[in-house]
Amino acid sequence: MIRTRHTLALALLAGTALVATPASAQDTPPGAPPAPAAAEEAPMQDIVVTGNVNREGLRKLDASYSISTASAEQIRQVQPTSTADLLKIVPGVWVESSGGQAGANVFIRGFPSTGDAPFLTLELNGSPLVAPSSLSFMENSSLFRLDDTIERLEVLRGGPSPIFSNGQPGATTNFILKEGTSEPHLSLRATYGTEGTYRGDVVAQGPIAADTTYMLGGFYRYSDGFRKTGFQGDLGGQITGSITHKFDAGKLTVYGRYLDDQNAFYTPMPLVENNGKFSTFAGFDARTDTLVGKEIERTLIETGPSVGGGATQKKVVDLSRGRGANIFTFGSNFSYDVGGGFTIQNNINYTKGTSETNALFTGSNPQSVSEYLAAAGGPGTVTYAGTGQALTGTQQTIQAGIWTVQKHIQSFTDELKLSKSLFEGNTLTLGGYYSHVADHDIWNLGNNILLALEPNARVLNARLANGTILTRDGFTSANSYDVNAKYKSDNIAGYVSDEWKIGQLRLDGGVRVEHVSLRDTFENSSTGDLDANPLTAYNNNATYLNGTYTSVRYKKTQVSWTAGADYAFTGNLNGFVRANRGALLPQFDDLRGNATAIQNIKPQTADQYEVGLKTSTRLYDVYLTGFYNRFHNLIFQDIRVVNGVEQNVVLFGGSRAYGLEFEGALRPVEGVQIAVRGVVQDGKFKDFGPNTGNDVNRQPKFQIAATPSYTFRSAWGQARLFGTFTHIGNRYADIENQQRLGSYQTLDLGASIDLNDRFSLQATVDNVTDTLALTEGNVRTVGSANGNGYFLGRPIFGRHGTITAAVKF
Repeated sequence: MIRTRHTLALALLAGTALVATPASAQDTPPGAPPAPAAAEEAPMQDIVVTGNVNREGLRKLDASYSISTASAEQIRQVQPTSTADLLKIVPGVWVESSGGQAGANVFIRGFPSTGDAPFLTLELNGSPLVAPSSLSFMENSSLFRLDDTIERLEVLRGGPSPIFSNGQPGATTNFILKEGTSEPHLSLRATYGTEGTYRGDVVAQGPIAADTTYMLGGFYRYSDGFRKTGFQGDLGGQITGSITHKFDAGKLTVYGRYLDDQNAFYTPMPLVENNGKFSTFAGFDARTDTLVGKEIERTLIETGPSVGGGATQKKVVDLSRGRGANIFTFGSNFSYDVGGGFTIQNNINYTKGTSETNALFTGSNPQSVSEYLAAAGGPGTVTYAGTGQALTGTQQTIQAGIWTVQKHIQSFTDELKLSKSLFEGNTLTLGGYYSHVADHDIWNLGNNILLALEPNARVLNARLANGTILTRDGFTSANSYDVNAKYKSDNIAGYVSDEWKIGQLRLDGGVRVEHVSLRDTFENSSTGDLDANPLTAYNNNATYLNGTYTSVRYKKTQVSWTAGADYAFTGNLNGFVRANRGALLPQFDDLRGNATAIQNIKPQTADQYEVGLKTSTRLYDVYLTGFYNRFHNLIFQDIRVVNGVEQNVVLFGGSRAYGLEFEGALRPVEGVQIAVRGVVQDGKFKDFGPNTGNDVNRQPKFQIAATPSYTFRSAWGQARLFGTFTHIGNRYADIENQQRLGSYQTLDLGASIDLNDRFSLQATVDNVTDTLALTEGNVRTVGSANGNGYFLGRPIFGRHGTITAAVKF
């Protein structure tokens, strides 16, 4: 599954709207004829369960909202680098997954944010994996790994999102697990990637009793990583199991999942910028290299002053642990027809574990040795810490921070729905939602270290000619931002929803009332010098936790609503309209950043309007959605460098965006398909002081992916050739619109063959042209971030290939 984020590819092979094929078609038992080619399927006829209250789901063609789907086979064809990377197949979604397996930034159709994924809810079997959609250093896709236990994916954008589940108004990504089967099945898959990835997946399914079945599977993976660190990049795996029991009038599924995974995390790196064009430093290839290496793999940082005359407080930061997770998840899905037109549904999820970030965060642009010493106050020397060898004045240096964040998270959610058929075509649903979340955060940010600008950079020491010591074992500063905080939240919501089908017209609407209660107890911090040596400059004004605590609370009630209509003009042509008003309620990070003014914080509200047209035939598919959204009370919070020190910066504003999402596929002759997907959008900040009128940051105004494919019978079996050309338009990395990232194009190619109904092979090459392109700029710097022609940015990964082989029994 390890791939680069720009293989958009392959997932559109079945048509513009990704297909959620029935489970029986995905797991064809040995001896049966192969499933038909993807191009022969009818995407809009698929059944979706996300965003509606129907126990049996709703035909995708009849849904009055935008939703994309992908089957297990299509997910494997895409070969995403991560869970978030898979979302590149969804129009209107922009994903920055160039950081690796975890730590992505995900943006939805003009919804503004400074990063992470605040407007993306990740669900497993219809329940949020963690109730808050995103927390600092923990966007929820980082807690979830794709493997062959997933049956299909459904991605709802806008629509009825503000009403159901956690009520988050952006996108809801629902991963649905495979269930057991009445006959025993076993599938095995092996994957090799040219970046040094070795991975195995296994899934077993079968019966326990006449009405009870099981599914058990998982993966294990080792990878050197897409960038050369000198130690393993990704190491770990997960195991997932479920038991399903069917009643005469319902079904119960219980499931569990354990994830233990360590992942390299790549942050922006130095580049050369000339008139808006980016290139790499000589000897440092930004497509494959990184500053991280063995010399700083395990580094000792100082976290506080001595206590009672003892030693200075310290801890070891292990960069090989990267941005990993150790998570247990348990849940259940229950549905039952109780008679008299009543149906009950209940989804429960409990997640507990740890998520950590140990990474090198760049912040300031490169400097030559001479420039660094001049800025420090005069002439001096810079030497390699390991050998003592002096550097010349023209050699390049860079300062970067060694950051460590530990999050201990617990999340419980329960959603109960009671539906009643009032009369022919009309169903009324009453629902309730409850979540309880606890989180303990420990952060140590700052810890800037002086490095030589080279792959797997070596540590430098520096001193001035007057005897002033500028570094300590390479460090130019100690901690500058620390957190020790314990959070708790309780959300209680009730909603009513009604759906009414009148001939070819389907109407639906709903209202949700939600109350949130937040509590935060955090340790206060102080500043001072950790070292008594008056000649040591590296730790001046260090920040440390001082043993005193403050508590804050926040309570708020919010009302959200939605209304939509779908009209079937013909059996394969539908149109829909939709309006909603939703809110992103304050969460833990808002308490930390706004403790003195928390009671005045208002929920971030979004008004959304959509109009869509969708049609599907054997010759073509078309799915168009026009959208408009207006945001109020947006909270922009980020760790920025202010006067050389990391600070938590909070800004408030609003925005508006409008645009058109499009998916389409043309099948002119048997076996040939040309699929296209993308978005055209215009997002602007409103009510945001000097930033008013600026483009909403980090999202391209135009993106498009074209995926031609050819499926044919060969002497060895059914084969498929495919490729994807992707164009990503201009974006600004920052809300000030000073860091233009430019546009770029990529090309991905692949081929697959089903040798028989048991054995298949697939090979793909991503970024065939080895394009250098940026997904992220220097978001920690205010302004242009171009210093002396240098720029810090995070590029997509360079050219690499993957081959996978699968067998079924």
